[in-house]
Amino acid sequence: MDTLLSLRVFAAVADSKSFAAVADRLGLSAAMTSKHVQHIEAEVGARLLNRTSRSVSLTEAGAIYMAAVRPLLEGLDEAGAQLAQATINPRGTLKISLPVWLAEPDFVRVLAAYRARYPAVMLDLDLSGRQVNLVEDGYDLALRVSPALDEGLIARRLADITFRLVAAPALMDRIGRPTGIADLTGAPFLAYSPISTGGRVRLGLGPGAPEVRMTPILQSANETVLFQAAVEGMGIAIMPHIAARSHLAEGRLELLLPDLPAPTVGLSAIYPDRSYLPAKTRSFLDFLAGPEGFGGPFGAA
Repeated sequence: MDTLLSLRVFAAVADSKSFAAVADRLGLSAAMTSKHVQHIEAEVGARLLNRTSRSVSLTEAGAIYMAAVRPLLEGLDEAGAQLAQATINPRGTLKISLPVWLAEPDFVRVLAAYRARYPAVMLDLDLSGRQVNLVEDGYDLALRVSPALDEGLIARRLADITFRLVAAPALMDRIGRPTGIADLTGAPFLAYSPISTGGRVRLGLGPGAPEVRMTPILQSANETVLFQAAVEGMGIAIMPHIAARSHLAEGRLELLLPDLPAPTVGLSAIYPDRSYLPAKTRSFLDFLAGPEGFGGPFGAA
């Protein structure tokens, strides 16, 4: 039996969750479609699909195997396309994990510009804020401000992200605008729980960065909640400049202590180390790094 065809049949069934749909699409009988999947299961010595009369789903072993097989099949498809045409047109579903604070209008405009250039790519975005496993969870890439790389991953730096100290004008009218770091002591603070506990805030990077202790009145790992709380005047927040600038420009927030050196971290794209990077992934990385992405006005501090 053709193992490569069996792999393609297995991947198609795993994606569509239907033996009948794959059999119809590939012009195979239902029995032959099932035999192809059984052939792969026999080759790897594990059950890859759960089958009932109503549904088909990947087993735990199947999910691991699918994550390994998908880039190989995509690479074969695109390698064949390279022989058939000079230019590969990016296509397919691009699954991306993003920080929550990128859920803002300017970044959506970047996504819209990318889609206008590459209409055959469907974007599947996860902005849950959770740390995903790119390979096991089937992601093509992730954007992270502090990449901790697992083995087999590559980081491509896209931009420097500056964090700003901001608050609503109404809050500043009520408690007074700080003229120095000491004025922030005890001020109501909206704490991002993964990096700030107990109200201690380091206003910069490095061992000599100034530190202040504010009073945390709301703590969350969800940046969107913190940003909205800042706009509502609940407390002072530290926000990435990309997320803060529209609020600052429209007067919903104001910048505190603008002369204070702002902490800056690198935003990187993290993706699996592959000998052949799919065109959909490569095109998106290049677009984000280019003038319509973080390499232009969108990424400017």
